[in-house]
Amino acid sequence: MISTMASVSLDGFFEGPDHDIDWHHMNDELHGHINAELAKFGTFVNGRRNHELMLGAWPHAEDHPEWPQAMRDFAPIWRNARKIVYSRTKHFTDWNSETRTEVDPDEIRRLPGDVMVGGNELLQTFFEHDLVDEVRLYLNPVAIGAGTPFFRKPNALALKSTRAFGNGVVELIYGRR
Repeated sequence: MISTMASVSLDGFFEGPDHDIDWHHMNDELHGHINAELAKFGTFVNGRRNHELMLGAWPHAEDHPEWPQAMRDFAPIWRNARKIVYSRTKHFTDWNSETRTEVDPDEIRRLPGDVMVGGNELLQTFFEHDLVDEVRLYLNPVAIGAGTPFFRKPNALALKSTRAFGNGVVELIYGRR
């Protein structure tokens, strides 16, 4: 199964202007849940910018005892997973990473196990190739008014489940219709 997971605002934005995400309502309960879900995936597929953000934190999380435990718990999940990074400008081989320049839908469909795709630009390409089986949205109780929309084209989905967290975030899991 190929899934994506993203925090979104009530008005449907993935990030605010200038890639701002400080409006995300993250707490230990939600982060622990997300860690448990992400640990189920054998491969993380990301765009270059998303991968570079991950490189800025997870390889050295143990150097940050001030970070919440749930954040430090995510580091080995990310480090140990196979990662495929799509980039036309850089080549990655660090932390179990491989680089690709173009999405090959047949290669993606042949990947073993469950696959998590991240990075909004790359995700739009996956939607265009009809590669996404499951969309996990974490709806934050805030409208931000502008930014990068999560969906850029119509997508008909079927609601599979919901879950509310104590911080007001609601998990919405959708599958193919």
